[in-house]
Amino acid sequence: MQPQIILASQSPRRRELLTQIGVTYRVEVADIDETPRPDESPFELVQRLALEKAQAVWERSDKTLPVLGADTLGFVDHELLLKPLDFEDARRILKSLSHREHDILTAVALCSAQGQSVRLNHSRVWFRAITEAEIAAYWDSGEPQDKAGAYGIQGRAAIFIERLEGSHSGVMGLPLFETAQLLQAQGISLLS
Repeated sequence: MQPQIILASQSPRRRELLTQIGVTYRVEVADIDETPRPDESPFELVQRLALEKAQAVWERSDKTLPVLGADTLGFVDHELLLKPLDFEDARRILKSLSHREHDILTAVALCSAQGQSVRLNHSRVWFRAITEAEIAAYWDSGEPQDKAGAYGIQGRAAIFIERLEGSHSGVMGLPLFETAQLLQAQGISLLS
């Protein structure tokens, strides 16, 4: 099938989510500087990065297909939840999430001949208390080693999640409600 869009991401989760709603795509990875700017809030940062990813791929494309970019950021106590450097860093992150809530922001941006648009999804995730043994076992599973916030909601860490307020797909990395809004505004039919 012909692609309907270009996905400016190599995330397997974003690909799965687009496939889930029947969107055909081809992948072209954006290479941008993701360094936060001084005094940039997480809300500003995540939207800027999603848009810059879409813009970067749009600029080098033949301009026939819309380009979808996305970025996901978590934070707790004003600290960004980044990918862990090693086990000790993952342990520190997971302990900071244990028995409390944190925020996940996912922005999705679309660039096309009609212009550009960005949507933001804000979700809150509550973790139950996590033991030291669970943190060690989870690290040993290999799953948290390349995940921002040292966990993936779609994997084994789902057992830590007591409650979610917002979008499950947004926490995974592509909020489907907001994505559908952007695509439908471009005339891309999702249900036919």
